[in-house]
Amino acid sequence: MDKKTRKTEVKRNGEVCYRIWLEPDFENLPTALGEIGTESKKLCIVTDTSVETLYAGQLEAVLQKCCKSVTLFVFPAGEEHKTLDTVRKLYEHLILEKYDRKDMLVALGGGVVGDLAGFAAATYLRGIDFIQVPTTLLSQVDSSIGGKTGVDFDAYKNMVGAFHMPRLVYMNLDVLKSLPKRQFSSGMAEIIKHGLIQDGEYYGWLAGRYEQIMDGEYEAILHMVGESCRIKQHVVEEDPTEQGIRAWLNFGHTVGHAVEKLKEFSLSHGECVAVGCAAAVWLSWKRGNITEEECKKAEQVLEDYGLPTRVSGLLPEDILRTTKLDKKMEAGRIKFVLLRRIGEAYVVKDLSDGELLQAIRYVCGESFSEEEKTE
Repeated sequence: MDKKTRKTEVKRNGEVCYRIWLEPDFENLPTALGEIGTESKKLCIVTDTSVETLYAGQLEAVLQKCCKSVTLFVFPAGEEHKTLDTVRKLYEHLILEKYDRKDMLVALGGGVVGDLAGFAAATYLRGIDFIQVPTTLLSQVDSSIGGKTGVDFDAYKNMVGAFHMPRLVYMNLDVLKSLPKRQFSSGMAEIIKHGLIQDGEYYGWLAGRYEQIMDGEYEAILHMVGESCRIKQHVVEEDPTEQGIRAWLNFGHTVGHAVEKLKEFSLSHGECVAVGCAAAVWLSWKRGNITEEECKKAEQVLEDYGLPTRVSGLLPEDILRTTKLDKKMEAGRIKFVLLRRIGEAYVVKDLSDGELLQAIRYVCGESFSEEEKTE
C-alpha cells in the first residue's frame, strides 16, 4: 500500500460493515465508491455554507462520474442549524428530487453535517444509505466513525438521534490544510482523549509530537488520524450501541457538553471537551487512580495543542445543574467516565454532586482551602 494512504475495515458481528479510507486527495474516491456500487444511484451531497465554497464543486465533479446523478443540499453553517427544522428541509429536497431507498446521501463537512445527514439517512423512507466525507479533524477521528447520528433539540445537544452506520468513510487528509488553527486544535481534544482512555503508548507519542502535528507534517497527521480511527474502530466493534466500553468515549463530555451549552456554543466542541477532560483527569487523581504528576502532564498536553483547561464566566453551580440534563443519565445518576490509569478508562455511577462540583470549581479556576484540597 502507498505510504501516503491507509485503509481499515469496521466490522459488526464479524462481518465487514464499511471501510475507512485515509487518502491525500480525492483521487481514489471512484475506486472506493465502486466497491459499494453507486453507478445506478442518485447521490445527494449534504453540506454547509462554509464547506460548499471549498469542496462541494470538487466532490460533485468526482461523483458525477460514479453515479446516475448528483444534487446538492446546502444549509447554513453552525451548530445552531443542527436541528429538526434543517432535517425537514432536507427531507423536502429528497422528496422533490424523487430520491428512493436505493439512493444515498453524501455527508461533506464536519460533525454537524455528518450528524445531521446521518440522521436524515436513518429516518428518510425508514432508512437509506449514506457516505461520510469528513472535512474537519474532529469529524475524521470521531463523529464520522461509529454510526451515531443526531440533531440538537432546544439547545440540548444530540438529544434526538439514531444509530445508522455509513457505507463508506473517505478521508481526504489534504482538506485539513484549510482548517483554521483553532478548529484543528478542537479536533485534538478527541485525539488526546483516545490516548488517555485506550492507549497510553499512543498518548505518549502525541505528547512528544505536538510540533510536527501542529505544523501539519503529513506523515505525522496520517499516523495520528489512522491511530485514532483504529481506537474508535475497536471501541465501536466491541460495543456498537454504547452498552459498555463505548461509554468510555464520553470521557470529558459530561462537563464539556454543559459548558458548551452554557457558553451558547461560543467555544468549540473540542475546547469544551478539553475543559471536561481536565475535570475528569483531576477527579481521577483525587480518587487515587493516577498521580498528581500525570494529572498535570495531561493538562500540559492539552495546552500544548492549543486547548483550554479552564473556563471563565460561568458559575460552577450552573454547570453542575446543566450536567443533570445530559442524556447519559441513568436512574437519576450521571454515568461519569474516569481514568483507572493512563490508557484505561472506566465508568462510575457513584460520583457525588459534591465531588463533581469540586472538579467543576477546579476547571473554573477557583482556589481551594487546605482543608478542601485534602478532602
